[in-house]
Order: sequence, then structure tokens, then C-alpha cells
Amino acid sequence: MCKLHVVKTPPEPNVGWILRLCVLSLHPDHITRALKDPIASHSPVDWKLLPGMYPQEFDLVVVGAGIAGIAAARFYQEIHPDGRLVVLERDTCLGGVWNARRSFEGFWTQWTVGKGEFSDLSMLRPPEEDIYHEFFKAKHTTQYLENYVDQHSHAGQTLRDRIRFCCTVSSIRKADSKWVISWKDISGNSTVVHANKVIVACGVTSTPNIPKFIGEKKFGAPLIHHYEFGQSAVLSSAEIRNVTVVGGSKSAADMVLASVKAGKNVSWIIRRSGAGPGWFVSHKGKGPYRNVVEIGSARFFSTFSPSILNPENWLTRFLHGTKWGATLVDAIWGGATHQALEAADYDGRPRAKLGFGDLKPHTPLFWQNAAGGILNQPDFWENIAKNVSIFHNDIVELDEHIVRLKDGEDIATDVILCGTGWNPNDFSFFDTDLLVRLGLPHSLKDVPSSKEAERWAQLERQADEKVLKQFPLLASPPHHFYEPIRTTAYRLYNGIAPLNDDSIAFVGYTLYSNHFRGAECQAVWAIAYLDKQLKLPSLEDQQLEIARQVAWCRRRYLSHGVGGNFVPFESEAYTDKILAEIGLSSHRKGFLRDLFIPTGPRDLVGLKDEYLEKFHRHMPESKDMNASGAPLSGGKSVMSSRWVLSLRDLLHFMFK
Repeated sequence: MCKLHVVKTPPEPNVGWILRLCVLSLHPDHITRALKDPIASHSPVDWKLLPGMYPQEFDLVVVGAGIAGIAAARFYQEIHPDGRLVVLERDTCLGGVWNARRSFEGFWTQWTVGKGEFSDLSMLRPPEEDIYHEFFKAKHTTQYLENYVDQHSHAGQTLRDRIRFCCTVSSIRKADSKWVISWKDISGNSTVVHANKVIVACGVTSTPNIPKFIGEKKFGAPLIHHYEFGQSAVLSSAEIRNVTVVGGSKSAADMVLASVKAGKNVSWIIRRSGAGPGWFVSHKGKGPYRNVVEIGSARFFSTFSPSILNPENWLTRFLHGTKWGATLVDAIWGGATHQALEAADYDGRPRAKLGFGDLKPHTPLFWQNAAGGILNQPDFWENIAKNVSIFHNDIVELDEHIVRLKDGEDIATDVILCGTGWNPNDFSFFDTDLLVRLGLPHSLKDVPSSKEAERWAQLERQADEKVLKQFPLLASPPHHFYEPIRTTAYRLYNGIAPLNDDSIAFVGYTLYSNHFRGAECQAVWAIAYLDKQLKLPSLEDQQLEIARQVAWCRRRYLSHGVGGNFVPFESEAYTDKILAEIGLSSHRKGFLRDLFIPTGPRDLVGLKDEYLEKFHRHMPESKDMNASGAPLSGGKSVMSSRWVLSLRDLLHFMFK
């Protein structure tokens, strides 16, 4: 928990730096930096902006300082250098999932070196001991984001200067043409400001989903979600010897492995009544592709996913509309599934503990019905198989330091760690009427009229028929767990824009695999949208597209697709689509290079200048700088020199 000592009067100038230490739960690095250099240090509180002293009017308020919020604020700052901008962050530090508070030893990225960065600032390569097949420890992304907000400055303020930490937004409402935003600081002091525009960038991993168990009061031990795991003492405490992890997702797996490496006795429970364990795919690449991230970010291979976001051309029509094409698609996905099963060796791994085979996913890799990830550490399966007790069962109750399963088995434990996902639809700062009006997910009982509900249902039925006609494969999913639909889907155009209010946008709510690329492209589209630079389709056409997106997503990704915002294999197609709507093309490299060379941050380096030229803005020149202060190189991809593709390479990849 944060502890904030609020200073009621402005400090004397010669002691003002002391306030930089008066923020709860400051990261140790911040405190050390403040003591060494109080003038250069940064803290979440500026005495000039204590409660009651905030400016009352802003041009833009961004809610959330994760990757999406930082990208949106930065692009707005570049297009409107004199704009009145503030970023509100609930936590004590920036970065969202990747912030310093949530990090822990054993937390690694799902992206590789050269992918986890924005186009205008290169990340320094981490030490080799922190890299595995180009994947790296998450703390380097944390440091990159910290550096990033310090190195972007306009109108005398860095991006960090514009972030207000420990601000819990309690209400966002519309009053006439202005947005009224209310928040509370850590001491409960309220602040109300007005804004012309709002970008909500809290994302889908900011509110933990914590299950309720019978007997919690008599359990007598901590129950900790992944959200709080990094700041807990689980790994270091000698008193915690028996650890129980609940959930089948990547976040659960990370806590399992970290606990094993810390010498704990670990039990891993995956409920039988859910979607089951997730897929954990090999990091390995094939042919000219060094790893699975490079494969996934090449547009050619995304065409093997039946997707409405891919361009409709002879290749996609052949792959998803003909018997020969379907055979080829099945072979590609079958090969990927086989490779993942072979790496895990669920049924034959030597010296595996009883229950290891229960980690085998219930549906093929193609369908992505359960949350998983990439094997980004070398000893994952070996450690899990030999050291972890696996229970594929439901928890019926808790007793004193006991987890009791449905089959009657008791598990002694000193802590329960929940890798149970997130509440992706937490928009509690909107009232129900506004939630409905903006097209955000809301309870089915809150739909204003049966007529409105039936209209959307009809649009989605019609869209579903068209999706199945275009992609016959999606009509025959395997037997699977299906999450009951309890809310409406996201009804935002491009996953960003409400249909009836062009002064607010939502970024970070589309689940793509390439976070930095997605955040940067969404930021450009959102600012163009708020600045009314886009020529959008008619309202009717936007509704049809949203219905089509929802219908396709539910068919393609089953339970994960319920919200209509899950596009893990379509990151490049999605970002290409939204950039094309703005009329930007500097990220394209030519037909063959676009098709086969993996996308990267350097592809986007020309977007800002192209945007300014297109919309006739005159802006002062600025140099792109890397983390060491050196200018970035030109727009050519740093990877391009090694990409000489041959037909033999491609055939080797596809059919080996």
C-alpha cells in the first residue's frame, strides 16, 4: 500500500526537494536517485499541483500511464506541443503490467530485443545474461519506459512532468461539451477538472479478477493476485514454504516457475470447470526466422489465420475458400501444435511428477480458447515436470492453511497465488447510461430497450452468416468450454471510437500480440479521430463492421473472442487497417518485403512526419534520440540486411 504525507503549504524553495520523497511506496531506485540528485530526481507529486491547486481546464486528459497511455500522450504532445495535457495514473509508477511495482525476478517479456520499443527511441540491448533467444527480463522494459517519458519534452515539460501518480479516477461524465473528470489522491483528497477530450487507456490488465472462496476468513494465510505478486514477500520469506498457484494462464505459470526457483514447494491448481490450461509454445523459429515472434510478425504467416482483418485477395481466398487451401492451413497449424506438444512431452517426460499430463491443453493451438504464452525461459518444462504437483480440479473451500478440492484432497499451503486473469471491462468511473451510450461492455440487463438488443443481435446474426460463408473452417470448432456471455461486446469502431461521441477514445482495449506497435498505431488513429481528421464510414457501415468483428472474433477465438477485441494473430493486419484509414503508408516496404519480412518499430519511424505533412501542420524539427542520447538511424529496418528469402527457405518452414 502507498503512504502519502500530504504537505498542506508550499515548501520553502531550499527544502522543496524533500517533497520528492513524500510519496507512498516509492520504488527504491527513485528514493536513491532523489537522495543523490534531488533536483534531477522525479516523483509522483509536484507541490505546485497539490489538491486544490490543479489547473481546471485541459485540452486532453489521458487515463492510464501504461504502454498505450504513454504512446497516446506522446503523439498528442508532438502534434499539439502547446496543448494542455495531463496523464492520470492510479499506481505509484508508470508502465502498467510492466511497472516497477508489479515486476519480480523471473518475469520475462513475450517480445524480443528490437520489438519491445517505440519507433522513436531504441532500447539499449540488455546484458546477455538477461536474454534467452532474444527474449529478455521484463525489468528492461520497465527501465525503457522510465527513460522514455524523461526523453520526450515539449513546452518546457517532459512527458513525466505531465503524469500525475496515485490518482484514482472516480468519475468521468459529460457536461454540455466538456468532460468532467474527478479523481482522488492517496489521502482521499478530491480533484475535479474539465477537458475538451479524453483518452481512456487503462487497458484490460489493470483490474485483477480475484475469485471468491468459501472459508476465506478461516484460511489464515495470504491470498495474492499476480497484480500484487511483485511487491509481496512470497519469494523471499522463509516462513512461506508451501505455495499454491491457481489458474492455467501465462501469469499463473510465471508465478509457478518463480516460486520453484525460489525453493518453494509448489502446487498448481487448474479448475476442471474452466477452459483448462493454456498453450505454451516453443520460442524456436524456422528457416530465416530466428524465433516465433519473428514468424508471428510476418504478414505472410498471418494469412494462415482465417481473419476478416486480412486483405481479401487470391491468396486468402485460396487458403480459406478451397479444399486445397484448407489442407495447407490445417498442415501449418497442425505442425505448430505438434511442435508445442513435442516440447512439453506431457505424456512421456522422464521423472515427471504425477499430474504433469493434466497440463495438456483441451483444444488445438489454432483456437486459442485458453490463455497461454511463449516459452521464454530455458528450463520451464523441466522445472515444472520435476518440481510441481499439478491438480486439475475445482476448489470447494478453504480451511486453516488448507485448500480443499472437489475430489476431497487437501493441499497444505502458506499462500494462494491467483493467476486468474483480469476484469477487462472495468469502467466503473462511467455511470450506466454513459457506459451504454459509448458502446462499452455492460450487463445485458442494462440494455436500454429490447428493441436495441434485438437490433444488435440481428446485425451479429447476419454478420455471422457472412463470416461462416467466407471461412467455412470456423463453423466446426472442437468440443470446448464456452464462457457464458454476461455482457455486451465492445461496440467501438476499430476498437477505439464510440459511435456517437468524437471527443473520447479508448486505446489498449484490443488484445494484439505486438503491444508497442499496436499502441503506437492506435495512438496515431485516436489523435486523428479526436482532431476530426478522419473521414469515417457512415454510422450504418460502422455498425455493420462492428457486428462483423464481434461475430468473427467469437467464431475464431471461442471464449477469448466473446468481447470482439481479441486479435493475437492479426496484429499486423489490424495496424495496417487503421493506418490505411488515416491515409498513411510510410510503414510499408513493398509487396514482397511487406509479405515476408517481420514488422518492427523502425517501420513506423516516418509516421509522425507523414501525418504532419498530410494534415498541413508546420512543426519545428526534432531529432529522434536513442536511450544513450545518440540520434536514431534512418528509416531502414536494422533487420533488413539479413533478410534474403528464398523459396527453399519458405518451403522448409512450411513443411518440415
